[in-house]
Amino acid sequence: MSAEMSFPARLAQLAAEAPHAVAITFVDADGQETDVTRRELHLRAVRFSRVLAERGVGPGTMVVTGIPNSVEHIVIAIAAWRCGACTVAQSARAPDREFAETLKLLEARFVIADRAGADMGHDDVRAITRDDSRDAEAFPDRIAHPGKATASGGSTGRPKIIVYPHAWVRVPGEIGDISHIGFRSGQIQLVCGPLYHNAPFTWAHFGLFEGHRLILMERFDAARAVDLIERHRCSFMFFAPTMMQRIIRLPDIHARDLSSIRSIFITAAICPVWLKQAWADLIGAEKLEESYGSSEAVGYAHISGPEWLAHRGSVGRAGDGDLKILDAAFNEVPTGEIGEIFFRPTHYPRPTYAYIGSPPAKTTPDGYTSVGDMGHVDAEGFLYIADRRTDLIISGGVNVYPAEVEAVLTEHAAISDAAVVGLPDADWGRRVHAIVEPVDPSGAIPLDELYAWMRERLSAPKIPKTIEFTPALPRDQSGKIRRSALIAARTPEGLSQ
Repeated sequence: MSAEMSFPARLAQLAAEAPHAVAITFVDADGQETDVTRRELHLRAVRFSRVLAERGVGPGTMVVTGIPNSVEHIVIAIAAWRCGACTVAQSARAPDREFAETLKLLEARFVIADRAGADMGHDDVRAITRDDSRDAEAFPDRIAHPGKATASGGSTGRPKIIVYPHAWVRVPGEIGDISHIGFRSGQIQLVCGPLYHNAPFTWAHFGLFEGHRLILMERFDAARAVDLIERHRCSFMFFAPTMMQRIIRLPDIHARDLSSIRSIFITAAICPVWLKQAWADLIGAEKLEESYGSSEAVGYAHISGPEWLAHRGSVGRAGDGDLKILDAAFNEVPTGEIGEIFFRPTHYPRPTYAYIGSPPAKTTPDGYTSVGDMGHVDAEGFLYIADRRTDLIISGGVNVYPAEVEAVLTEHAAISDAAVVGLPDADWGRRVHAIVEPVDPSGAIPLDELYAWMRERLSAPKIPKTIEFTPALPRDQSGKIRRSALIAARTPEGLSQ
């Protein structure tokens, strides 16, 4: 029986077994591909770990990585773990103020970013790790405990760090806890999401641990992603719904060879029913695995493609721990009624997370934790997400969930993306306002046509009172959007709403 191993030790083992096997194929923003073998990846990580150790990085140090998707991003994490440090990935595109606010939360830190005040830049890492003259003799790695933390809170404007308080180790080949999503050893994994996002980061490193070859994109591009799946025969990948939408709208998508796909893992946002059905029609529902959870890891729900066909719109049943839907007084609401979603982890009261820079999440006296989402369960216990509690629009006394309206808008063939917010209004309290990104920026969508489309699919209070068109919505690389920023840009009171 295999024993637990650290991620650096596992990479060293894989490099010894098959030194010339390709660990990462990096695809830059221009589409140029570069292969890095297991041995090369191991040596680069060892070189950089020695530099980090010389700079005082060790247990208790938070290594902040604020560079784009790259081989160096992967190397930094493995090197940090060898030193026993904890990784904190941050967006390279984060505004300076947000980046600085995140750093203020960390005491012992080492910052790698192309910004003023960083300890090291991207080019420095590239030069160090590719310098064959540097010492690449591995020193015994320390177990990183904790090994990973996530910078979060950007959608609310209050940065926080979510720390996972467990050792960053796994047992090779023991994937029973994640096999339900189609993850297997030795796969070819497309990594097209940003590595500062929890899901792409986790699956990329879990994949390397299990001998995956990563096809790592510097930046997501729908057409290029399909090309890579075809040419490299990718079998496992994480997609956010925005990525799925960009791909399904490609004019030639039904003529492409996607037969290598074994599993698409869907998370990060609500997946509209029409979009998931389109993918089920394209590759088969049995290849679609969707999970709902939070960065706090207090619990999750999961649904397979075939289950989803019988429970369209659901994100599944609780897969770890217990799930309850509660009202503001912590009372369970009736089946089918919308309330706040609470999870209690299987190993309660052992903590699954710790916050830095934020008060604890809302928790009931018996240990159920909310992360602010609203939803309901059906009679069989399947969960349906309504939206974030903070995104709820109360318009004329009616609860309007933006995600429901956005799903209807994005189903329209002429709409590429949409965001719905509530703007202050003297009559309605909050006016439902839609910001629409057309597929063709130069082509106008007749409003009478758009309103007729919505009237067929939405009740009157949910139909936007006003609509504006924009060339591009300001989503980040993980597909998320700050509704608070959209509101602030459209009303002087926005920042305080």
